Amino acid sequence: MPTDKELLAEIASMYYEQDLIQSEIARQIGLSRPKVSRLLKEARDLGVVKILIDYPWNTDPELESEFLSRYSLKAVRILVSKGRSYEQMLQGLGSLAARYVEAILRPRDVLGMSWGTALYQTARAMHPEQKKDIKVVQMIGAVGTPDPLIDGPDLARFLANLYGGEYRYLHAPLVVKDPAVRDALLQEDHVRETLELARNANIAMVGVGTMVPGASSLVRAGYLDVETAAEMERSGVVGDICARQYDINGQLLESELNRRIIGIELEALHHIDQVIGVAGGEAKASTILGALRGKHINVLVTDETAARKVLAMDSAN
Repeated sequence: MPTDKELLAEIASMYYEQDLIQSEIARQIGLSRPKVSRLLKEARDLGVVKILIDYPWNTDPELESEFLSRYSLKAVRILVSKGRSYEQMLQGLGSLAARYVEAILRPRDVLGMSWGTALYQTARAMHPEQKKDIKVVQMIGAVGTPDPLIDGPDLARFLANLYGGEYRYLHAPLVVKDPAVRDALLQEDHVRETLELARNANIAMVGVGTMVPGASSLVRAGYLDVETAAEMERSGVVGDICARQYDINGQLLESELNRRIIGIELEALHHIDQVIGVAGGEAKASTILGALRGKHINVLVTDETAARKVLAMDSAN
């Protein structure tokens, strides 16, 4: 008798490679057609079947050249996103970011990860051709989002497993109840050592968050309510990287929330060789501009809508 995975692989091969219909597979295997349908879904869920849709993710070389010269970036990828949904745009950004990371990643590299949907799309778009002895480290505490796949621990583990490397968790929440708790946790050996490893990473992948209430990841995660986010936006906060809020010029803004965060500091990102910011959409323009002005990222993966608004805002201010 085949093992469960062997059976899943056999049925998947008959369906995807031999082009047999489900009723014919059911007849040959001796199962019902609904059972075959359920097993095909299980094969996808368990990774026995991996479906790769090769979208033509075109970029805009002219815009990329302008960003490279204006912001002294090491690299930039600007997706031509006209006519695509927000979800498709994020998938495209993830694919572009994945190709970039795959091209620069070397054995024994230390890769720092923050969190978010854009980084999840990046991780799932990666298809390494060979294993590499890398170490993936969580740069900020766990968010505790209802979708664990976009959180730091799962992203670090997933990416490390793809390459057959190691991963290091930061065993702490992203935000604690008061600064005293944060200070105590930062004294814990494991937390201190993990953050030190993150600060010494040579590559970092970060999401770029916005304060726009309807699009704020910190609001979705429950760390800010809509009214507080709107008030912070009015006070000059344009966005966050690794949950650290900054203004349109990239200056860190001291806030009550900042004093309760467990994670890498913005200043520490400046000492990492390649900090790859992945974000797109018009709502992210001001936070991308702040990140560029503050030099919190030196590689940008975005879309043309955000990119053109960034340039317009920069010229106006």
